[in-house]
Amino acid sequence: MLLRRDLIADGYSDHTIARLVRGGVLTKLRYGSYVASEIWERSSKAERHLLVARAVLVRAESSAVLSHVTALVAHGAPLWGLPIDEVHLTRTDEKAGRRMAGVVQHRGRLERAELVDVAAMPVTCPARTALDAMAVLPAEVALVAINHLLNVGTVSQEELAQAGSDANHAPGSLRRQVVLRLVDDRIESVAESRFWYLLFRAGLPMPIPQYAVFDGRRVLLGRVDFAWPEYGLFVEIDGRGKYREHRRDGDDVVDTVLREKDREDAIRAATGWRCLRLTWRDLENPERTVALVRDALAGRMHHR
Repeated sequence: MLLRRDLIADGYSDHTIARLVRGGVLTKLRYGSYVASEIWERSSKAERHLLVARAVLVRAESSAVLSHVTALVAHGAPLWGLPIDEVHLTRTDEKAGRRMAGVVQHRGRLERAELVDVAAMPVTCPARTALDAMAVLPAEVALVAINHLLNVGTVSQEELAQAGSDANHAPGSLRRQVVLRLVDDRIESVAESRFWYLLFRAGLPMPIPQYAVFDGRRVLLGRVDFAWPEYGLFVEIDGRGKYREHRRDGDDVVDTVLREKDREDAIRAATGWRCLRLTWRDLENPERTVALVRDALAGRMHHR
């Protein structure tokens, strides 16, 4: 990141800086803060958000740390549903927060143990970040982000439970309790978290995530995304990520899909269970998907 004061000290004038911006050499992050355009162009959405966040921190008038949504991004949470058009900070001087162009300042008391360093920026620790996110985000969005942090080991369920116990009477506590009931470190993807939340909202029986299936000789046949052993049903949620994960060197997409089908056939043959395959499109049509799952649990499978 380049600051106006440093550019001026190096002999650049405001006119020259503006010309470099117009010419596509520099990209303006915030007032007085710039980055080389080639860096901006090759940066992901998350990286761009953090570049802007760094610029906000540099010019913050009060002592502050990255928190809430921005801290989720810093800790590597998926961006699904996250409003990253604004940078979120928590003031450490305990004065009232405010909202200004592109920045949301929160007021909150932070203990030293709740702060970590990420890429040389002060950020709320993963457990505190998760709690803050639960207070300001829709439950489904918070669940997606926090399940990812749990699954990759950024935070543990024990740390979340302890932090949640300490924050029982903080704002957003009811929503926080809902999310804390649902978080599960076995859930591996955005789609799986969304399906998990869909089942909860519909009041359907909750399955076992990442259920391991063995044959009669106790040889692992594979893991299914979700299973209801008592109903003889398992669910697989298809997506590009799954096929990338199972793709082998030299495979094309057809090879991967056929191998997945062979795995499903082996599991069905060994267990006698039925399989319901869902896609991202199904998650976008919750009423229809709930009906499909309800019918499947009742033993009524529809040809799709």
